[in-house]
Amino acid sequence: MNFPLSRRAFAAGAALLPMACTSAGKGALGPSAAPSATPVPVNPLVRQRADAQVFRHHDGNYYLTGSVPEYDRLVLRRSKTVAGLATAEERVLWRHEKTGPMSGFLWAPELHLIDNRWVMYFAAGPSGGGEDVFRIRTFAVVCDGPDPMTGNWSVLGEFKAPWDSFNLDSTSFIHRGVRYFSWAQREPGIETNSNLYIAPMKDALTLSAAPTRLSVPTLDWEIRGYKVNEAPAVIEHAGKLFMTYSASATDARYCLGLLSIDAEANLMDAKAWTKSPEPVFVTCRETSVYGPGHNSFTEDEQGRPLLVYHGRDYEAIQGDPLFNPDRHTRVQRLYFDDKGMPDFGVPVGNGAMPDRFVSVARPGTYMAHEGTRMTSARVALPQTQFRVEDAGAGTVTLSPILLSDHCLTATDDGGVAVAPRSAAPGQKFRRVTAGGGAVRFVSASDPAKALTVAPDGLRLAPGQDVASAWKVD
Repeated sequence: MNFPLSRRAFAAGAALLPMACTSAGKGALGPSAAPSATPVPVNPLVRQRADAQVFRHHDGNYYLTGSVPEYDRLVLRRSKTVAGLATAEERVLWRHEKTGPMSGFLWAPELHLIDNRWVMYFAAGPSGGGEDVFRIRTFAVVCDGPDPMTGNWSVLGEFKAPWDSFNLDSTSFIHRGVRYFSWAQREPGIETNSNLYIAPMKDALTLSAAPTRLSVPTLDWEIRGYKVNEAPAVIEHAGKLFMTYSASATDARYCLGLLSIDAEANLMDAKAWTKSPEPVFVTCRETSVYGPGHNSFTEDEQGRPLLVYHGRDYEAIQGDPLFNPDRHTRVQRLYFDDKGMPDFGVPVGNGAMPDRFVSVARPGTYMAHEGTRMTSARVALPQTQFRVEDAGAGTVTLSPILLSDHCLTATDDGGVAVAPRSAAPGQKFRRVTAGGGAVRFVSASDPAKALTVAPDGLRLAPGQDVASAWKVD
């Protein structure tokens, strides 16, 4: 599909155009070699699925939806594991209509269970070409049964937005017993493409109070290409509620921002929210992920937080980024720092989802590197993330995400460094259990020795000492 206008360009000028009112529902103009009960997700998790959402139901099933490159249908897949979503059968729930306000693009679906009904929100516009295709509004479809993969889906209606203007990227969540709706919209009189809003809900399509404007794109990194705040997603941790959002154009400049509020505060009080002055998740050339954004949150099979998002494998794009199909669904662990703030790190790149290994003998000390040198110093999160990859014959290599063509290598003097991949025997280890949930990485070439924490970082030393035991953080 090739159109002369992007959705951002249209939204920017939309305030200058008269808007016809609408009524609800009606239109107007590599995994570890060690045995594991849970498979390790491999990135990209699903190719060509943008605006990614993974929803974990209380029955343990994971559901994944996202925008398809054709923007013509709503899809859903299900798996008992996160990794299984990669190959799970995908069902088409609903296709755009032949005419009317939902006959054009379908964007950013999100699945929710509201009042015991499966509801999927999405943004849609009319077909026909020209500016009208970007007359985007938020709608919902609903399932007629308890199983979203087998039930019949039909149109529930249109979200009753406070203004008849460009709006999209809706999400819903319950906080302290109240269901809230958060979305992105162009507000008449504010010269941006979209701002962020929140309000309590009366029902799946209706607000129960006037909305609060949470954020307007004004910072340098929020207005690159377009003035955008969109795609809110919420997670609570350690007494705080965090809302991520996406900013700027949908190319390599796309990134995540962060709002935060005390979990006991009034979510409708805009002054109670704090906006982080810098983006929290951006393009990373070292890992070759460009334009990471439009995220959601879920948890892994052990209940640990996961960040789900989309990103491309390359930077250069021909034409409008909106019509480039290669925004892939990706997933990685989400960590929190000592103050309880989320630490997003960097997009981890293609391959098995990496781990962090903390010393059993020295709690708080991670397997870490500074360039090609191993260290025991406190370093940034990405320097502590290693991909455990199958090297054949029951062995593995450990590769830092920032140097994917390198791996840990035992040297002749008993040291350990980060070196280019080769056939050297010092690069292969056997991952063995060490009791209490810990593991050891035993040298494949010298089975009496294992990777051991040391004052200067890491060494190869006799492998039965507690200093050679590591736990996945």
